[in-house]
Amino acid sequence: MAAVAAGSATLLLAACGEEASSAAGGDWKPTKPIEYIAPANTGGGWDTLARSSARVLDEANLLDRPMRVVNKPGAGGAIGWSYIAKHQKDPHKLFVTSPPILLVPLAGASDQTYRDFTPIARLNSEPLAYVVKASSPFKTFAELAKKLKSDPRKVSVAGGSGPGSLDHVGLAGAVQAAGADASKVTYVPFDGGGEALTSLLGGHADVAVAGASEVRGLVRSGDVRVLAVSSGQRSPILPDTPTLTESGIDYVFDIWRGVMAPKGLTEGQVAYYEKAFAEMVKQDSWKKESKKLGWTDDYLGSKEFGKFLDEQNKEFSGILTDVGLKK
Repeated sequence: MAAVAAGSATLLLAACGEEASSAAGGDWKPTKPIEYIAPANTGGGWDTLARSSARVLDEANLLDRPMRVVNKPGAGGAIGWSYIAKHQKDPHKLFVTSPPILLVPLAGASDQTYRDFTPIARLNSEPLAYVVKASSPFKTFAELAKKLKSDPRKVSVAGGSGPGSLDHVGLAGAVQAAGADASKVTYVPFDGGGEALTSLLGGHADVAVAGASEVRGLVRSGDVRVLAVSSGQRSPILPDTPTLTESGIDYVFDIWRGVMAPKGLTEGQVAYYEKAFAEMVKQDSWKKESKKLGWTDDYLGSKEFGKFLDEQNKEFSGILTDVGLKK
């Protein structure tokens, strides 16, 4: 009996050891379909990212269970984040994200912040484009900056997101770096970059701020001129457009996109997804999709992504404070 008891104890300890090893960073695998949240309606940037990445992951057999994209729109993404926050430690839920995960909470419009979630990977980025009509007197961003310094209230800028959100912060940061008072610039928010560009073309705004991929069609048609892009290097989809840095403005702003998970995942669970997305961005099908959509590869793993979020949050907090929008 003693030998049996000893053997049972040994088996129990071994089982416990295997479970602890798996929880700490062993060979964890999902045991059911993965719910992949796009915190917006179908057809938008988050939805496109979720469906594109889910398709490539599935086609390349990089996950052991299928991904099911679920749209949970509302409150600038906060509805989707709130749903994920209710499922701490659940490794079968992921969501796509971008700068609003920082900006919306900073503006006081979400009960959750990025610290309530687990960073998995940053995937890609795209610059903002600062655009004027082809007939505009502004030929360069330096000329626009000069006007913003001398008479900022006379320049109206249309953006595709609300005050304190993506386009507004990308504009305010550039304006500040140019030496002008961002709080005095007339920012006119619209529901998406398309509406902001329509306002520009209709003569209702002097400048528009939108993603580079959103403006390239109008650049090709000759309807607009891009004064600058916000990335550190020239955008591959707008190769003839100088960066802000080239224009004498020391400011870089990228519309990054990534994936996060509920808080409380184990090291093994994070490593599983991190590896899958790292392999995904190497796939030819992903590279082809990215080129079509105007995305630039900008991969970061979980720890590096977390550090990046800390840095961005500090930077955005300062900008929103300067324009009087931080809550």
